[in-house]
Amino acid sequence: MATGRSGGGGAAGKCCGGFFGLLFTVGFIVLIYWAIFQPHHIRAAVDSATLSNLTVSSNAASAAGVSYHLVVKLSLYNPSVRVNIYYDALDAELRFRDAAVIGPAANDTSPSEFYQRSKTNEVVTVEFDYGRPGAIAVAGDAAGDLEKEMRSGGPVSLELHVGVQVRYVFRMFKLRQKPRISCPLRIPVRKETRGHGVGGLLVSGERCKVKY
Repeated sequence: MATGRSGGGGAAGKCCGGFFGLLFTVGFIVLIYWAIFQPHHIRAAVDSATLSNLTVSSNAASAAGVSYHLVVKLSLYNPSVRVNIYYDALDAELRFRDAAVIGPAANDTSPSEFYQRSKTNEVVTVEFDYGRPGAIAVAGDAAGDLEKEMRSGGPVSLELHVGVQVRYVFRMFKLRQKPRISCPLRIPVRKETRGHGVGGLLVSGERCKVKY
């Protein structure tokens, strides 16, 4: 009986030791792989932003309609030395002072998905088109602040938010990530010759923040 118990304990010890050995081996392989792989965070910046026909029309005391057309050229850079990236989806929205959403989603993002090699740059066009029939309902206080900025003669402060689904690829290895990109857009505006809105051009914007 005693011999049987001793043999069972030895088998359990070998099993436990084999398991921890396997964990160590897997951890070592992952460490070596990560040292070679080294996927760096993407970098983003606004190349240009063209705004036209920005208007605010009061619908009610608690809300207002905001209409505009905006085209943003967004530059995405892959700084990794060996790692390529698949961009599977880009979902953009426009905000005013970070809180009020004045563009739930871009009407068009081109390209909507693409493959990017290491150490290369890709320019993505993000377009919002909300005319008067398709104006965005915005809370009255935020719409009022936006209208004040439009009339002040200074820049209008908007913010572009882009959610990205990417796959870092190095040979047989793949790593999926969902970074969030936020880009400040301080666009100098003036009254347009046609219509009641304002418009302007941002030639080069600030570098965007990228969070993983």
